[in-house]
Amino acid sequence: MYLGIDLGTSGLRALLTDDTGTPVASAEAQYDVQTPHPGWSEQDPGDWITALDRAIDQLRDTPGYGDICGIAVAGHMHGAVLLDGSDQVLRPCILWNDTRSAPEAAELDATAKVRDLSGNIVFPGFTAPKLLWVQRHEPEIFANTAKVLLPAAYLNLHLTGRHVADMSDSAGTSWLDVGARDWSEHLLAAGHMRRDQMPDLVEGSAAAGPLRPELASRWGLTGPVTIAGGAGDNAAAACGTGVMTPGQGFVSLGTSGVVLTARDGFHPDPATAVHTFCHAIPERWYQMGVMLSATDCLNWLGRITGRSPADLTAGLGDQLRPPGEVTFMPYLSGERTPHNSANLRGGFDGLSIATTAEDLARAVMEGVSYGLRDCLEALRKTGAQLDSCLVIGGGSKSAYWVKLLATILDLPLQLPKDGEFGAALGAARLARLAVTGEDPAEVLTAPEHAMTVPPDPQLRDSYDTGYAAFRKRGAELTLR
Repeated sequence: MYLGIDLGTSGLRALLTDDTGTPVASAEAQYDVQTPHPGWSEQDPGDWITALDRAIDQLRDTPGYGDICGIAVAGHMHGAVLLDGSDQVLRPCILWNDTRSAPEAAELDATAKVRDLSGNIVFPGFTAPKLLWVQRHEPEIFANTAKVLLPAAYLNLHLTGRHVADMSDSAGTSWLDVGARDWSEHLLAAGHMRRDQMPDLVEGSAAAGPLRPELASRWGLTGPVTIAGGAGDNAAAACGTGVMTPGQGFVSLGTSGVVLTARDGFHPDPATAVHTFCHAIPERWYQMGVMLSATDCLNWLGRITGRSPADLTAGLGDQLRPPGEVTFMPYLSGERTPHNSANLRGGFDGLSIATTAEDLARAVMEGVSYGLRDCLEALRKTGAQLDSCLVIGGGSKSAYWVKLLATILDLPLQLPKDGEFGAALGAARLARLAVTGEDPAEVLTAPEHAMTVPPDPQLRDSYDTGYAAFRKRGAELTLR
């Protein structure tokens, strides 16, 4: 048996698979995010440990549970867990969607060779600017920081007693030379950090260490258990969906939005605001465009109207309509690709006395889809090619939204059959590779497709026109 752990922003999911890779059982445990000030987003790492214990308790009665021989963690990226010399947490983890360090990010981004070595813009959500913020605003904590771990690496420490991180997660820190797959002395110095404050690096499919004996005993596991390096959440999702080679990709219509494709080498283009990261397996990289608010825009509309997202969109039916009169810019929390602005803000245009809640919901879906088209166009500027894409995430349950997105992207979108294909499955697959040493191509396969949704040829031109207006408006907002 292999255990994949998806350490998400709002909860932890644990997935148990057998030796054929078939999911056997899963468990979930939730926790909260704290926002002590506007733009701040923090979490107590102790909540992750508690959630993991709760998930393990739910799985213990599963037949074959005692045969677990490999575990891997996929974690939400960029978070900063600060530890003292005794591995005690010094402050709450600053999460990926925290924007307090925008000034520090801009400063680092303007530093010589930072983009060249890291392969990326230094976004406010990345790890390095967070530590500069701590140095300036919490100097005593900074002075006592012996190690900085990403969320997945913190769980690796809990599982193994070792400071170990994988390449894909570490690529989002602005401390890693992403092409060389090693910590960069230049990048560390630019961020006022040292190599001894970093965890050891392993590939996501390699062993990070054995499970601590006291944990194995408490969890009722008697055989040797290998902990894999693991992955950042999007790299793990790529492992779960079989996105390993150029031309393969997925669109994630989740809380945030992602368009991701695998690359056959290191092809950075920071000016596009595309993320270029190490993949979770050796000698592979991937690129993605990221928008900070996707289905979360519809959740926000639901909160302020007092209606659920499903209720707001129920009247749309399955037949795709032309672009609506009301338009929406989906920048509720700033934006990454292509604008790189923590201060960018969203809004509606074209409102009238006749506008309904359904009109607003439709505008939100169109605006989010246009934002994902921005991500796709940015990827194409780097030389990436996508012939078709899987579509995953909560928004993919809406037939209308998938048709809309396929038409705006002008790409056939493949819906996987019901089942497991995300980050938890990708983590379980990495655990298997760390134990067996199998060829990743034999394990990291694509899921079966339930159907392929093509673009609507009759509405493609009208949505292209709508996208051109969206793009012009986004550029105007960025210049404010």
